[in-house]
Amino acid sequence: MRVADIDTPALLVDLEPMERNLRRAADYAGKHGLRLRPHTKTHKSPRIGRRQLELGAAGLTVAKVGEAEVMLDAAPADLLVAYPVIGRAKLERLMTVARRARVTVALDSMAAAQQLSEAAQAAGVQVGVLAETDVGLGRVGVSPGAELLDLARGIERLASLSFEGIAFYPGHIKDNGAAGREALVALGGLIQSILGDFWRAGIQARIVSGGSTPSLYHSHELPGLNEIRPGTYVYNDWNTVASGACTPDECAATLLVTVVSTARPGQIIVDGGSKTFSSDRLTGCGAESTFGHVVEAPEALFHKMNEEHGYVDVSECGRKYEIGERLRIIPNHICVAVNLHARVYGIRDGEVEEVWEVAGRGKLQ
Repeated sequence: MRVADIDTPALLVDLEPMERNLRRAADYAGKHGLRLRPHTKTHKSPRIGRRQLELGAAGLTVAKVGEAEVMLDAAPADLLVAYPVIGRAKLERLMTVARRARVTVALDSMAAAQQLSEAAQAAGVQVGVLAETDVGLGRVGVSPGAELLDLARGIERLASLSFEGIAFYPGHIKDNGAAGREALVALGGLIQSILGDFWRAGIQARIVSGGSTPSLYHSHELPGLNEIRPGTYVYNDWNTVASGACTPDECAATLLVTVVSTARPGQIIVDGGSKTFSSDRLTGCGAESTFGHVVEAPEALFHKMNEEHGYVDVSECGRKYEIGERLRIIPNHICVAVNLHARVYGIRDGEVEEVWEVAGRGKLQ
């Protein structure tokens, strides 16, 4: 089957850049003595998870219990749930996972830790815990200092839990320019301060887990960090390009669409809208930012979407487009786009080499 035979809209992954991305991260982690526990939120596929493990990943990271259940098919020895697990139903399912793989949970409250402890005791399993701290994003995580120490001490006192260390997500660092570099230096100082607090308190933080795709290849510059959890790097996207963390030819995933209307001068409509692409705008750009980069028409502006319609301004492209033409678009945010698709077409040299299901799609619970 050739790419030309695929019906649209469709999610394509070019296997050569994907393999390069996977190898590069694995080689980098090995060179710098970092545990790589990649987040599967981007690919949502046990097939890709197995490849990451084969290349040396210490385990896999997920956000939801449903994703953990799916990733058991990758046969990981270790699963990190980087999200507080709240509620009896989810915890009972997580304990089933914990009987098949070592499970660690990142959390930021004693309420979550107490629930996890009770579930682990009832199931007769031991669960690792990372205390989540906020290093600047303002999403989850207690403040560094006394709050973080109190959380760690509380976790240590709970039955069936093993305090493993700390987790953080530096999602506020979105570029590799001067501002991003300054933020990384500040983050390194904060990590050192946190670890100093733990040393003085006599608490061992065996794992210091952080990392993101924009800052991935600067992780070794953060003293004390020993585990990284990048996700987007496997495919990359236009936001990763905008951050300076990758080049366009390192973007493995594109959305294949067809031109279905040229009725308005200077505009084409493609058969992919908000049910095909992420609605995320390009990070750091103003009102004129687009929903993705049109590979065959870099001057085009993919500026508006309805559910089934993608509006592309081609007035600056210097050519006319015909009904039935097919275009590839690199989305701004690939993780969300993958979640909208049931399958992925793995391509090489214009041929479909493999097709796989997005097994982790829609696993919200």
